[in-house]
Amino acid sequence: MKHLYLIRHAKSDWSDPSLNDFDRGLSPRGKKDIVLMANSLKEKKIEPDYILCSLAKRAKRTAKGLLKEAELDKKIVYKKDLYLSTPEHIIEVIKTIDTKHKNVFIFGHNPELTELSNLLLDESIDNVPTLGIVGICIAIKHWEKLSPKKARLDFFIYPKLFK
Repeated sequence: MKHLYLIRHAKSDWSDPSLNDFDRGLSPRGKKDIVLMANSLKEKKIEPDYILCSLAKRAKRTAKGLLKEAELDKKIVYKKDLYLSTPEHIIEVIKTIDTKHKNVFIFGHNPELTELSNLLLDESIDNVPTLGIVGICIAIKHWEKLSPKKARLDFFIYPKLFK
């Protein structure tokens, strides 16, 4: 059994209109939400053994902040191709993950994460909001066997559920 956690970046900062999309950081609300969601992961006793993250600034800051607040000292693997990707491409990236990894975090963006969730699951998620986490269970031994509609939703949480 493999576990995949699709995590959308926290709320981004739009205060500097001169920044391009890739370079936007996190808003004050986004930073607060990191603490909230890290506590939820700690309560669920979820710990990744492999972490992939988009190279966009807001995704990197979300990943680093969430791991720090959840007291997880883990290496993050950054991949530029998780930014402006497709769900099909993300599946191809996941298929390359070493079999030894059972619990994988992927920090990314919308609409890709919502579309990926819907591609993998039998049920539909309308939208993964900022800092939403989709926990997915997949009955496979090897990541390379990942395919559409073969996964089960374990949980779907996001900051507004806890406010």
